[in-house]
Amino acid sequence: MSTVVVPAFAVVPVTVSSQFLAQQPGNGDNGGQGEDFGKSSPVGFLILILFLIAVALLVRSMTKHLKRVPESFDEPAASEEAPVEEAPEAPKADAEQVAKTEKPTAKSD
Repeated sequence: MSTVVVPAFAVVPVTVSSQFLAQQPGNGDNGGQGEDFGKSSPVGFLILILFLIAVALLVRSMTKHLKRVPESFDEPAASEEAPVEEAPEAPKADAEQVAKTEKPTAKSD
C-alpha cells in the first residue's frame, strides 16, 4: 500500500482546506435542498395523469389504424385477378390528333 507524504510546510494548509471543504453549508441554503426537496406537487401528478391518458389514446388510435393495413402489399398474381374488360378503341381521328400533339420522347438505356 502506498502512502502520500505531505511536506511539513503544507500540513497546515491541507488540514485547514480539507476541514473547510468537508463542512456542510451553514447559511440556511442547504444547497437547494429545503424541507420541500424531493416532494411532488398535485400539479405534477395531474400532468403525469394527462400524459398517461394521451398515451392510452395514441395506442388506441394506432391499433385502429393497424387493423386497416392489408396483410401483404404484394400485388396479386395475374391468374388470381378478375378479367379486366378492355376499353373500346378510340376513333381513328382522335388517335391521329393525339399522335400529333404528343412529343417524341428520347429513349434511355
